[in-house]
Amino acid sequence: MTLTLGVAGGSGSGKTTVAHRVLEAVGAKQIAYIPHDAYYKDLSHLPMEERRKVNFDHPDALETDLLIEHLRRLRAGEAVEIPTYDFARYIRLPGKQRVEPAPIILVEGILIFAEPALRELLDVRIYVDTDADIRLLRRLRRDILERGRDLNSVLTQYERTVRPMHLEFVEPSKRYADVIIPEGGFNDVAIEMVAAHIRERLRA
Repeated sequence: MTLTLGVAGGSGSGKTTVAHRVLEAVGAKQIAYIPHDAYYKDLSHLPMEERRKVNFDHPDALETDLLIEHLRRLRAGEAVEIPTYDFARYIRLPGKQRVEPAPIILVEGILIFAEPALRELLDVRIYVDTDADIRLLRRLRRDILERGRDLNSVLTQYERTVRPMHLEFVEPSKRYADVIIPEGGFNDVAIEMVAAHIRERLRA
């Protein structure tokens, strides 16, 4: 039987670090890893200036129905091809990433607990809880170094959409979590407890 885990938390909370540390602790071959970020809608039909105005922290920015379809197929033992997203240009690239079925499916994203149909597919829900100032600093570093953004655009987006959407969608979804991990990827005890639970399920 497949075990499906969800790792949620605010932008910059460390949820991707937690997901990767679980992958390392359990073994990547045992886990099918699906980032919700890969399912952002393609905006190639819009001028660049209009793309920058899109609210990427609202559930409507993501094609969650496709993610749900992929999860159901993986749980049924089928491989899927997930989108590849270019965060600098806000478009999907032609190439896709093939994900093979595995005993464990790990889904990660800021809004995965906010969507009822997606939430119901998650057997274990983990929320990474990190202070807002730390999340902002991490987001600044990531968006500038990895996504080709400048300081002003990151701060403007944070004020305009990231913080309001966090308060409206992400923070309230914490109540659906089975496990809450403070301090993100630096919480060795919590990560080992999650990894131990997964290994126990694999042995069973």
